[in-house]
Amino acid sequence: MQHTPAANQPTPPFNAPAARRLREALGMAPGHVAYGMRASYGLAHVTPDLVIAWEHGEAAPTPAELTALAGALWCSPGELIGAPRTLREHRLAYGLAPEDVARAVGLEIHSYLHMEETGEWRGNERQSAALAQVLRLAPRPFATVTGRDGQLADLLRSAATTRWQAYVKPLSRLVPVPRREAEDVLHEMHLEYQALMAATLSWGGGPSRGSGDAGREFLERILDEFWSRIRNP
Repeated sequence: MQHTPAANQPTPPFNAPAARRLREALGMAPGHVAYGMRASYGLAHVTPDLVIAWEHGEAAPTPAELTALAGALWCSPGELIGAPRTLREHRLAYGLAPEDVARAVGLEIHSYLHMEETGEWRGNERQSAALAQVLRLAPRPFATVTGRDGQLADLLRSAATTRWQAYVKPLSRLVPVPRREAEDVLHEMHLEYQALMAATLSWGGGPSRGSGDAGREFLERILDEFWSRIRNP
């Protein structure tokens, strides 16, 4: 019988091919892995069939099962996780306990866990810098896991369509991008958007057919446009 993850324990993005590849490299059968998880981690429900289901992508291990599986395969949890999408998944990828991260960033454990559960990071500038360091977050994943993508997109659209200079300081507070680089990128995106809008005008001075489509498309992909211009996204 397969174990069903608890409702309050979201399943991390499991890398099924990596799990099978690591097991085979060790010369282990699914039964060996299941036995190791039962004997060393007390997960009595883990069977060879469950290990096979994980490897085939038919099921995914819970966080506790993932930690035990990594131990049985002599690897880090991060080697069994796909691209992390949330703050919690980045923490799991490095095998860190929530208490360790909370201590490193200077938060009470209950406050940190609440931020993980809601996906809303409320740390101050110093705590944000500490979070990026302990989880080795580059600027783009930092913005995503702290729930700032929406706010960043709104800011970038305003900078592209109005006076970009007014948004340099807010952007620097929002994501860890050097101020000079933020200035250069916002200016460049502003000029590109204005050029797209100018190109929609007909020779007669009025709007051409499909007027504004290119500009709207630019604004819709504003996050990708921004990060593609940052040297270390």
